[in-house]
Amino acid sequence: MNNTINQPLNPSAEHPIYLDNSSTTPVDPTVIDAMLPWLSNNFGNPASNTHSYGLNARRAVEAARAEVAQLVHAERPEIVWTSGATESNNLAIKGAALASQARGRHLITLQTEHKAVLDTMGWLEQQGFEVTYLAPQANGLLDLDTLRAALRPDTTVVSVMLVNNEIGVIQDIHTIATLCHERGILLHVDAAQATGKVAIDLTKTPVSLMSLTAHKTYGPKGIGALFVRRTLPVRLECQMHGGGHEQGLRSGTLATHQIVGMGAAFRLAGAHIATEVPQIRALRDRLWAQLKNIPGVILNGDLEQRIANNLNISLNIPNCDSLVSNIKEIAISSTSACSSGGVSHVLQALNPNSFNAGNAMRITIGRFNTEAEIDWAGRYLLEKISECSGQGQRAA
Repeated sequence: MNNTINQPLNPSAEHPIYLDNSSTTPVDPTVIDAMLPWLSNNFGNPASNTHSYGLNARRAVEAARAEVAQLVHAERPEIVWTSGATESNNLAIKGAALASQARGRHLITLQTEHKAVLDTMGWLEQQGFEVTYLAPQANGLLDLDTLRAALRPDTTVVSVMLVNNEIGVIQDIHTIATLCHERGILLHVDAAQATGKVAIDLTKTPVSLMSLTAHKTYGPKGIGALFVRRTLPVRLECQMHGGGHEQGLRSGTLATHQIVGMGAAFRLAGAHIATEVPQIRALRDRLWAQLKNIPGVILNGDLEQRIANNLNISLNIPNCDSLVSNIKEIAISSTSACSSGGVSHVLQALNPNSFNAGNAMRITIGRFNTEAEIDWAGRYLLEKISECSGQGQRAA
């Protein structure tokens, strides 16, 4: 390996190559253009129905609701605005569990879910609910027989994410939804990482509730939505009380500019998914081809049943978390941006070997990355890993 990296791009600590798109994505310029008018002259409250300012804002909100619904093949009234996936997860799981508790108080989820799901389940346990946390297989996927065996007559809600935020594996939500639907059990799906990367058709898959967010799909932060199937056998208990907005499910003045941004982002996602996913997969595979021969490298999660942009690898070197923190010319992460510690609970669930769980890096490619950036990042990572490995060997 050469001691110096060819630097056609000249990345720096101030302007690193961005490869942390599962943490958040940059806002697409088209989305910014769509939002700007609603931050200036079009400032009306969508709930005001006595003048043009409010009526224009309401029309924009409903147009965006239709755009979000179209991406997942839902009906427009089934989209409820929230502040993001965390709030959507809370509203869905708490709302459904509390509304269904006369029938039962048993809930099921995966050990590898996002903290917004796991912590919500933990809160419900404190309220007297019983939660079964299913272990995934070594590849990160849920074994359907394991789920089937966990279902009970008093099970009311199952929550399984469509795409894992750390390792990018895609769960078989269609089969899981069918299994739950046949038993009259509500299925909640956290789809924050899936939109624009995986085709979603809620007319064919009987999911009850689905959490969505804008900022993982080149939209603004602070806005999300919850899909609530109109034929839901129970009405969710709302978690925010106030003016009865959003069909009484989520009170609060709607942020028109953010909602318009989410609609534009989801419209773009639907328009680009057929071409964008193969392009990003080619970049991911190009990077993996450089990294897969690192001695002792482990790819975390199933390679095939996985979104196109995700690489999560464990390295056989000491203190990988420190290595990731000291890499300045590219932006990557060692675990989820929502995790408080350096050791991934997702990787611990896949393999109790805490060394692997604490020595991982997550690299996620996005819409605006180029082949030149991927090639540069690959060479840079190889050099940094080699340096770290050499230091570890000398210290030993």
